[in-house]
Amino acid sequence: MSANAKKPQFNNSNRWNTRQLVTMALMCAIASLFSFVQIPLIPGVSFLTYDPSLMPAMVCGFAFGPGAGIAVGSIAAVIHGLILGEWVGSLMNIFATAFFVLPAALLYRRMHTLKGAIAGLVISVITATAGAILVNLTIGVWFYYGSADVIIPLILPVLLPFNLVKTILNALLTLVVYKAVSNLITPKKDRVKGRPTNQAA
Repeated sequence: MSANAKKPQFNNSNRWNTRQLVTMALMCAIASLFSFVQIPLIPGVSFLTYDPSLMPAMVCGFAFGPGAGIAVGSIAAVIHGLILGEWVGSLMNIFATAFFVLPAALLYRRMHTLKGAIAGLVISVITATAGAILVNLTIGVWFYYGSADVIIPLILPVLLPFNLVKTILNALLTLVVYKAVSNLITPKKDRVKGRPTNQAA
């Protein structure tokens, strides 16, 4: 065999590389901590509180794809549920993660621009708000409320405005945070063209 023969090339076929997994693990930790932040949005409705735990999931969804974002949000929900012993709440949060992350991450992957991110988040606000009501009418009724008659009167005055505000806050927070950290966590080949990279002075 010739000494100049080319050596075989081996490519890493893993969907998520080590850097992505480390970043996702960090985002899982942040999301888990954020899940314990409980901010009431509607006076007198103690069982509905806002937390920013979906933001790290969406950041990962933008950076690495919808699968990564849903994985981060779902793992954080499971950790929260295991600590508090609220498996039903964890299940509902997993669905909430999918409704919020999937539309925006899918659209952003097709339209890798700021307009694509904003358009995706607008769609996610709508789907996540509708999805939250659906989850309350199914999983919530089966395991929490006991009857749809308990939750149906609360849809318009409570559930709709709460989830709308909650998802809008998470969308705005995602835009701010992702813009700040995208060049640090997004693979170079997937960065938005024209976005300035962080350089030392």
